[in-house]
Amino acid sequence: MTTGLRYVYAVCRPFGAALQSQVAGVAGAPPGLLTHHGLVAVVSTVPERDFAEEPLRRHLEDLDWLTATARAHQGVIDALTTVTTPLPLRLGTVFRDDSGVRVMLEQREDEFRRTLERLDGRVEWGVKVYAEAEAETDTRAEETPQRPASGRDYLVQRRRRARASEDMWQRAEAFASRLHERLSARAEESRLHNPQNSVLSGAAGRNVLNAAYLVPRAESEEFVELVDRTKDEEPGMRVELTGPWAAYSFVQEDV
Repeated sequence: MTTGLRYVYAVCRPFGAALQSQVAGVAGAPPGLLTHHGLVAVVSTVPERDFAEEPLRRHLEDLDWLTATARAHQGVIDALTTVTTPLPLRLGTVFRDDSGVRVMLEQREDEFRRTLERLDGRVEWGVKVYAEAEAETDTRAEETPQRPASGRDYLVQRRRRARASEDMWQRAEAFASRLHERLSARAEESRLHNPQNSVLSGAAGRNVLNAAYLVPRAESEEFVELVDRTKDEEPGMRVELTGPWAAYSFVQEDV
């Protein structure tokens, strides 16, 4: 007989709206609510054969399994974000039973309440800036190669390319810095993340800004409009906006 464990997606305050009926949680089980001391844990039942400590460790090395599980986890968080302010827990947070979940809520009650108070009514927006000019310049150079007439011409061409590349990066850094300063002034909090590796992310261009902004939900429209107005300010720079998300980047400070 297959036994079940309790998978926990997030902690939040009680809310009156219903979750989307079509939301399927991890392993296909619909999420439910477990209330304790005025806090709500959003949970579902998952099979022990996949989520006990050893099989879970093995599964985390399986990219296909991990991707499917992460999408299901994120789907529940996204559904919660439309009706309340969730405090997302780590992927793969599992307890033996409801009693274990309640013990966790009780032990961390103060920090959960403190963080939920800070994040209440707020969402996270992500903004990335990519410098595309260098890739375009390199492509044009490959398409129309110019053979130097002499060693001196070769050195002159190399210096010219190096100067152009340096100028482009200076413009990219200046633009990213201005944009981050402008967006931070409209957000309650901001976080700078490490730039993404283009080889791993598959995104075109080089990532020069990877930032998150904590914005009151009621002010999100103005924040989005501000980002949209910056997208054509600097040639060769691509601005990408994602969200609204649960406030992942602003949780670790307290929890």
